[in-house]
Amino acid sequence: MKIPYFSLLMVAAFAGSAGPALAEKADRDKPMNIEADALRYDDVKQVSVFTGRVVLTKGTIVIRGAQVEVRQDPDGYQFGLVTGSTATPAFFRQKREALDEFIEGEGETIEYDGKADTVKFAKKAQLRRFRGSALGDEITGGVIVYNNLTDMFTVDGNANKGVAGAPGGRVRAMLTPKPESGAAASPAPAGPAPVLRSTTTLGGATQ
Repeated sequence: MKIPYFSLLMVAAFAGSAGPALAEKADRDKPMNIEADALRYDDVKQVSVFTGRVVLTKGTIVIRGAQVEVRQDPDGYQFGLVTGSTATPAFFRQKREALDEFIEGEGETIEYDGKADTVKFAKKAQLRRFRGSALGDEITGGVIVYNNLTDMFTVDGNANKGVAGAPGGRVRAMLTPKPESGAAASPAPAGPAPVLRSTTTLGGATQ
């Protein structure tokens, strides 16, 4: 029986961490810095649209895309929509609380909900966990939704159907056991460390 949609607790699915390790909490209170080629701001709707090689940073959060739309609701919560280019997907990266680990992801679009503190990667979505510079785990699917508060994610493989170059209707996962306590972490692969290429979070705020 094929199960195209599933939910896993990241501390279990991502190689059995001993207790939840959430996204960096301090990111919520850090200022948001954005660089882009152009900006269009609508004061009435409280919406800012940045275009052209956009780079957004907020604490440990790094977001990259061809366009980033940021809006804020009356309660001060921020919401973001990141759109990638034809050649380069939208990218998101954030440090995990109290660990030398990072969560990063990609998709043709990335949506951040600052109120729910969730990040949604859509179309050719990927979610990865790095221990230092070494890749630990990797998940791919049509749509991936990651919850920063619960450290849980869901993956929908069927959402990839009809997307060129994507494995339609399938979820793929590569999970690596966590090194035992006190054991040296696996050395990083030979060659340059993974480069930040772009993927949800504007932390407590969004993109």
